Amino acid sequence: MEDAAMENGETNKDSEVAPALTAVHPTQNSVAVAVGSDLRVFDLLGGCAVSLVDDSDGSLHKDSIRAIRYGANGKLFVSAGDDKLVKIWSTESWRCISSVCSEKRVSAVAISNDGSYVCFADKFGVVWVVDVDGFNGDQDFVNKKAAPLLSHYCSIITSLEFSPDGRFFLSADRDSKIRVTVFPKKPLDGAHEIQSFSLGHTEFVSCLAFVCTHEFPQGFLVSGSGDSTVRLWDISSGSLLDTCDIREKAGLLESKEIEDRYAAVTDLCTIPDSTLVAAAVQSLQGIILLSCDLSAQTLYVAKVVSIKGDAFIPTSLGTSFSSGLLWMVTGASNLHDSQNPCLSRVKVISGFKESGPDFVQHGPIVLEDDEIPRGEKLLEKLQGGVSFDENYFLTAAEALKTSMSNLLIKKQYSTEKREFRKRGRNDKKIKK
Repeated sequence: MEDAAMENGETNKDSEVAPALTAVHPTQNSVAVAVGSDLRVFDLLGGCAVSLVDDSDGSLHKDSIRAIRYGANGKLFVSAGDDKLVKIWSTESWRCISSVCSEKRVSAVAISNDGSYVCFADKFGVVWVVDVDGFNGDQDFVNKKAAPLLSHYCSIITSLEFSPDGRFFLSADRDSKIRVTVFPKKPLDGAHEIQSFSLGHTEFVSCLAFVCTHEFPQGFLVSGSGDSTVRLWDISSGSLLDTCDIREKAGLLESKEIEDRYAAVTDLCTIPDSTLVAAAVQSLQGIILLSCDLSAQTLYVAKVVSIKGDAFIPTSLGTSFSSGLLWMVTGASNLHDSQNPCLSRVKVISGFKESGPDFVQHGPIVLEDDEIPRGEKLLEKLQGGVSFDENYFLTAAEALKTSMSNLLIKKQYSTEKREFRKRGRNDKKIKK
């Protein structure tokens, strides 16, 4: 049955549309973009496209990539998705050093702060862990197996994150929960100690990030959701500290074209050396910058950075520890009836290191294509071209809205229909 398949992490035709993703090396040595099954990496130091080497099974990904992530030290990179493969790459050689099989499609990945463990979540709600301790640059990890770490019990996990000190492991899901788990000393034996649950969102939690300063090195958690809010949390207690309504504060309510269910926060990215958080929102051509006052434990919209003249609604955000640049990508894969099934568009915002009273008026600006590091050469690689029909990206944005709604917004059924669905379930044992 279609709905049963959705519950188990399978997707229908519309939900197979996958957003373009981006990730940036911690010291901005390289930038990666994933769209569909295509993983594209550009070496910013060498000024050239990266050639990926994968001898694990003779091919790269075979289906849409749903998650990409650099490790905190920049030595490892992980990609995973609908082909049920988790590929671990060395960023020195860009060889796939391990290809781990998942039982279900993969929805999120994370790498421990010390680079010893790779964690991934599947669409059945299980988080798995792979031991990569001892990696020193380029050796292969042959026949690596994943061990179950924890479970959200049949709820699609949307985001994974480690706390800044590495003590806690966070997992968010479609059922609006954020679970904070003590990351064990022996994770291959499972994680059994729950620190807290952060509860308050009224729709799926789509993304997690931490805001840290020298005064607050442990950081505070921010989360984005399909309920059009970004929330600030104390993870040790699970306490909700503040809530920022994106639609109201950013003026999205003034647009009659934007429906309530299409103002989901799709990604969050903290700006290094600041208390700023960039938020990507469905239907918004630009980003929303939020500022966290960690002493007062409050969160507010500081600025909306609009992208004029282009049909550019970011689907993913990324930045590095060492730069004042925010990288953004838009696009989608598997668009039906499209001649260009896997296009993406990259833009960069600079000026975050500016401070003072002029920040809001003259703060971050969107760079022109020729101002982006490595310019046309980089765009040719990461985008798959340098000029596109803008209508393609409008179509992609609409398709992604439908896809996210189908996959993550739970259907509401009447009592009569629920009983009918129970009678039609095919997972009951037949008594002989």
